[in-house]
Amino acid sequence: MAYLSLGACSSTPYPHSPQFRDGAFRNPVTPAQPKGWRDTLATIRRFIFEKPVDATPPAPPPVLPLTRARLLAAPDASLFRLGHSTVLIKLDDVFWLTDPVFSERASPVQWAGPKRFHAPPIDIAELPPLQGVILSHDHYDHLDRAAVQALAEKTTQFLAPLGVGDLLVEWGIDPDKIVQLDWWEEVRIGNLRLVATPAQHFSGRRPFTENPTLWASWVIVSERDDLRLFFSGDSGYFDGFRAIGEHYGPFDMTLLECGAYDASWSGVHMHPEQTLQAHLDLRGRWLLPVHNGTFDLALHGWSDPLERIAALAGEHRVRLATPMFGQAVAIRQPQPGPAWWLQSAAQAATALPGDRGRVPAAGR
Repeated sequence: MAYLSLGACSSTPYPHSPQFRDGAFRNPVTPAQPKGWRDTLATIRRFIFEKPVDATPPAPPPVLPLTRARLLAAPDASLFRLGHSTVLIKLDDVFWLTDPVFSERASPVQWAGPKRFHAPPIDIAELPPLQGVILSHDHYDHLDRAAVQALAEKTTQFLAPLGVGDLLVEWGIDPDKIVQLDWWEEVRIGNLRLVATPAQHFSGRRPFTENPTLWASWVIVSERDDLRLFFSGDSGYFDGFRAIGEHYGPFDMTLLECGAYDASWSGVHMHPEQTLQAHLDLRGRWLLPVHNGTFDLALHGWSDPLERIAALAGEHRVRLATPMFGQAVAIRQPQPGPAWWLQSAAQAATALPGDRGRVPAAGR
């Protein structure tokens, strides 16, 4: 079942969802994360006084500029990482985009908040027409209002968890373009089967709101080409990965969160060791870690997620793809990819005075 439910119209806006209880969406198990104003203040204090010196890269990460012509000419069954959790996927000769964030800051305002380390490889105006945009949840580093509104004219459909679709309607998106799903619900579009699957996270775009919308991971199946992708969105490690793997695996590639983790919110964001285990639970063939390299959202070094997952993948003989932003990845036969996060350090060592930390414009 897939439906659009305008949540503001009822005191129980999602009566058919097992995830909606007592006025909010809930995880089956309450995850470890900061709660209340005391925990929030303690976290803010840590961000002010405990930030590591390497929380941001010494030079902008390398970016391969993209053009519409290059994307249209790209082979089918390929993908391009554009930043953070934004991935452009070409399947069945049409394009899909996950969690589009193109603004300079992942924030409700553009004068403050986490700022990009790099420009996107391509501007929204240059993107080819999209069959769909796949949204995992409503946090600012995954749901960029300006990007969604700019994408509206070139996107056929927006796929979202419950409540996120209602938010898009408030932003002026045509309701006929929106499909919102509960966990384990699916929709077929052309030769693709898309399933909203569980994740362990939370939601809200304002302080102290209690999970007004649902969060989800996504299974993407090309029945024409017999290809299977998994996109995690944001999630702590939980037994749902094994259940998803049993229902829909094995996956040709898992796009898994690996970044913005900390012990105090370990229930809603995975450490690299858990990312690796989730990939194994999902029965993935190749692992492509996302949710890193674009924003400073935690208290670890900016390259720590990639360094740790690369070491773990080597230790456990897991096939790891780490493309540069804008680099093409063949889903059927990926390449491991360069250790591009090391290139930033090398670039910084040779940068001219005044160049350090400058974000280049896309296309340069």
